[in-house]
Amino acid sequence: MSTVAQSAASPGGEANRIPPLQNGDRLTRAEFERRYDAMPGLHNAQLIEGVVHMPSPVSYRGHCNPHFNLIGWLSMYTIGTPGVEGGDNGTLRLDLDNAPQPDAFLIVLPSHGGQARIDADDYIAGAPELVAEVSASTLSIDFHTKLNAYRRNGVREYLVWRVLDRALDWFVLREGRYDALAPDADGLHRSEACPGLWLDTAALIRGDMPAVARAAQQGIASPEHAAFVARLQQATQQSPGDGS
Repeated sequence: MSTVAQSAASPGGEANRIPPLQNGDRLTRAEFERRYDAMPGLHNAQLIEGVVHMPSPVSYRGHCNPHFNLIGWLSMYTIGTPGVEGGDNGTLRLDLDNAPQPDAFLIVLPSHGGQARIDADDYIAGAPELVAEVSASTLSIDFHTKLNAYRRNGVREYLVWRVLDRALDWFVLREGRYDALAPDADGLHRSEACPGLWLDTAALIRGDMPAVARAAQQGIASPEHAAFVARLQQATQQSPGDGS
């Protein structure tokens, strides 16, 4: 564990000591970030609905490999979709009580009409278009408090891959609530927020990445993806004050 940070002006001074983050702390986002910045050895901590959540040991089949495959699928989409970028384990500044680090997310760049922005500190401020989490089961915070935080802040689509349950839940934000997005007759989930983002869900769950790649490539070759890319490009040509 990192040592407790102290003020340079008063070494050892109790009044200037920054408390370390502890699992279960209830903090504002500003205080969470202050303590996080004072612990350079800490690489993953999240503030969800005002409560600090610290990482547990991460297993290979239970998280690492599914996470890697999830990123691979999303990366295929960003390669073929100018104006859409993604990240993993990046802090999202959602609101005063929430600074999660999702396993993966996609944003439409602000220059292309996206709803989030990249602030002066190089953090994502606001809600990405899509967030994905690798979770152990429905008992995880990913499926409860974190889901509510994403919904309230306007994350348009939220995926929870419940690895131990061998299931994936895909939610779409509609009229302030998350509705389940059902796969089509071919077993493919098709994103509404990111047209052309297609997922062979059964293949992802069983680790068949060639099949995942085939479905992803079909989505990128679809007419709806071409129309989406055209809209993104059009957004870059509109001036900020044109009202459109």
